[in-house]
Amino acid sequence: MPLVAHIDPDGAAARAGLREGDRIASVNGTVPRDVLEWMTLVDSPVVEVVSMRDGERSVRVVERRTGEPFGASVSSAVFDRVQTCDNHCEFCFIYQLPKGMRRSLYLKDDDYRLSFLFGNFTTLTRFTEADFERVVTERLSPLHVSVHAAAPGTRAEMLRNDRGGFSLRWMRLLCEAGIDVKAQIVLCPGVNDGAILDDTFARLLEEVPMLDSVAVVPVGLSRHNTEVRMRVHTSEEARQAVGRIESWGTVWREATGRNVVRAADELYLAAGREVPGASHYDDFGMLEDGIGLVRAFIDAFEGRSTVDSSKEDGFFASVDTVAYVRGANPAAETALRPVSSDIAPQRVRLRAPARGGVGVVTGACFAPVMRDLLDRNGYTDVAVIAVANAHFGGSTSVAGLLTGADVADALGSQPERLRFLLPDVCLNGDRFLDDVRLGEIDDRFDVEVVRTDGATLRETLDLRLGEVRRVG
Repeated sequence: MPLVAHIDPDGAAARAGLREGDRIASVNGTVPRDVLEWMTLVDSPVVEVVSMRDGERSVRVVERRTGEPFGASVSSAVFDRVQTCDNHCEFCFIYQLPKGMRRSLYLKDDDYRLSFLFGNFTTLTRFTEADFERVVTERLSPLHVSVHAAAPGTRAEMLRNDRGGFSLRWMRLLCEAGIDVKAQIVLCPGVNDGAILDDTFARLLEEVPMLDSVAVVPVGLSRHNTEVRMRVHTSEEARQAVGRIESWGTVWREATGRNVVRAADELYLAAGREVPGASHYDDFGMLEDGIGLVRAFIDAFEGRSTVDSSKEDGFFASVDTVAYVRGANPAAETALRPVSSDIAPQRVRLRAPARGGVGVVTGACFAPVMRDLLDRNGYTDVAVIAVANAHFGGSTSVAGLLTGADVADALGSQPERLRFLLPDVCLNGDRFLDDVRLGEIDDRFDVEVVRTDGATLRETLDLRLGEVRRVG
């Protein structure tokens, strides 16, 4: 049963007597399966809610005034059993997590509802006719689908699941029903690149040309990976992959009239190539796949763009986020997706301006880009603190997977006292992935959490540098 996590004290649910901590047994006679069904059920002028409190059952009638929201949010996105993943992919990052992290992070889902709500990827291997009917009827669009390879035998081998060979048939049916499908290929060198990648692009173009997008991202490996075939791209392999992906992007554009196929920023960085200009990314609709984030950040920092490259929450948001019911579409504010939001980032107390200066905290992957960006815009006196990811190790180097312990180690190694600007994307609420709380870092260092957006960073730098210079 869903748990009531928050009540608007002046709202309709509060007037009817609902309270935080109540368990919802039914709404209008229906037991809601997830937040999607919850939102549909409570979107009525009169709502009958059966709730449980301290073991006692109550029936409450919630009467909403015209235009008034229901006024209650629930504590999770899925109330019944999450559809777990029965694949055993060599590159699955869940298998590469170290022991001792909070249990929720080890959930390996393959649930189309979390795909819609949070941008999680589903392989469709457990997708059913009933699921298809619900997606189409309720217009749960877009869905995010992991492809990896389009040839049935190759895909089944990569997923280590015989059903994986033919589950992609659902993509065409979903597209034909008007559902936007965003496909992703995790590129593993020596496994699904080269001729196999060519075959995948060709098959998808022939069978599902209506795909909204095809994102190609490099495999991410932690030091806990035990699969012998898995390795990171060499610079030359990354250059070849980018060239192949760009060539197929041209083929798809000529065939469909749309820009569908793109390579992730990490592949460009691994190849030692500059990311393309803004025109390459159209409306920057693939930011959630790590495509265009670098360009959007740079252009926003330098005042050429207003594209928001930030994300609302860190990685694994689907297992940590409370699904607040504030709008018609829960995906608008409960996801990894970089959408606009009026929710303020976590704030910490600001101490007196540091005499030592200002430092920008980032992952090792983006640190060279950040250093070059700051230098060419006159911020040569700003330090760049590249945090090495000792917790995950391997090729894990993005800011979204930084842990509190690694951040603390990096800040503690700085030779002078700085005000550290910390990107909000490495936080889920007020905690890092290793359960270190933001307050624990703030107790030791002069830290300010900054929205992960170029324009916001520049504005904050100008403000803090002005304070430092006045003190100096």
